[in-house]
Amino acid sequence: MSISGILQFISEFVYLYPMLMSVVWMIGGIIFFWRLERKSPPEPVLDEYPFFSIVVPGHNEEAQIEETITYLLEIDYPDYEIIFVDDGSTDNTASILHELCSKHEKVRVVYLTENMGKGAALNAGTMAARGELILTIDADALVDPKILKWMAWHFSKYSRVGAITGNPRVINRTTLLGKIQTGEFSTIIGLIKRAQRILGKVLTVSGVVAAFRKQALVSGGFWDTDMVTEDIDITWKLEKNFWDVRYEPRAICWIFAPETVRGLLRQRMRWAQGGIEVLKKHRGIWKNWKQRRLWPIYVEYILSTVWAYMFWTLVLLWGIQAVFKIFMPITLKPPIPPLWAGSILALICVIQFAVSFYMDRKYDKKMLRYLFWVIWYPLAYWAINSAVLIFAVPKALLKPEGTRAVWLSPDRGIDKLKT
Repeated sequence: MSISGILQFISEFVYLYPMLMSVVWMIGGIIFFWRLERKSPPEPVLDEYPFFSIVVPGHNEEAQIEETITYLLEIDYPDYEIIFVDDGSTDNTASILHELCSKHEKVRVVYLTENMGKGAALNAGTMAARGELILTIDADALVDPKILKWMAWHFSKYSRVGAITGNPRVINRTTLLGKIQTGEFSTIIGLIKRAQRILGKVLTVSGVVAAFRKQALVSGGFWDTDMVTEDIDITWKLEKNFWDVRYEPRAICWIFAPETVRGLLRQRMRWAQGGIEVLKKHRGIWKNWKQRRLWPIYVEYILSTVWAYMFWTLVLLWGIQAVFKIFMPITLKPPIPPLWAGSILALICVIQFAVSFYMDRKYDKKMLRYLFWVIWYPLAYWAINSAVLIFAVPKALLKPEGTRAVWLSPDRGIDKLKT
């Protein structure tokens, strides 16, 4: 292929690939909604209520942990326990937890003397759990009262269900970043999980809220302590052992999203690096025909990575051509879509947003007021996510195996930063 042909291919791939994936996500999401979600009751009907252990790992959570546990104590479910794993906190977390334990019979605490990382904390909490069913949530997540009923319904009805990912919703919406992420979790993340469930395999459970069958965790060897994104890794380990991983949009929890650029970049870098680490670790699936249902999501992640490199290659070449007037076989367009592709891409995005908002309206009555803000997602977030992926790939590939992934304090919004 000639240089002009290569450049033309890159240009077309950069603008057409997001369109194709948006269409795939919408079709899959609509099928999921129509078959599994459209006529769902306010809460599931259960013949029995299996005991649940709620494991909450945390490090330096004094500002948030009391509110989180208060919400957990108000869950509408007859039989469960709460296990907080204090992973070497250096603030006042331990004393707050000690007080909560003395007040509430359901609350127990596991203390780790040093920062071992989220994976190690989850393992410790699961080992201490009395339940066969485990709900894991982040220490800043505020759960819906019906969450355990929706999780228990899947486990009780289907014996091969090994994990269920819940539906995180952004609670802090005062800044532009918060408002955009409110739409992102609805129009992008929720839609993708619905589509992946229909296509066969979910890429990852949500690290902030997910439920597991302990037997499935045992078969997968629990959480590894050297993975930056332990949620993606545990999902692949379970699916490689042929456990069913599901998405339950009615299992809702509220989360605090990053509201500073620094916090957002750090979060997206972790997500991107973790995704590449998982691809590297589980590349052996291509040698096993029984793992073929994982191949499509592996390929999709690879193509997304290739897209990021092609996008920034195109931007760089356009800048060189525009600034230095260097001759190239084709005239590159500015780093915004060409006229016809731009119009189609914009139309596809609007349709995708409308479809997602329609599906999610029952979980958040105020979603429509964020429609204006979410239209900025493609321009801002595609650039951000693709940029961090460029740096995350070598960071993940060059990371020594066995390096422990430990806690870093997350950005939980402007209000949380002030407290």
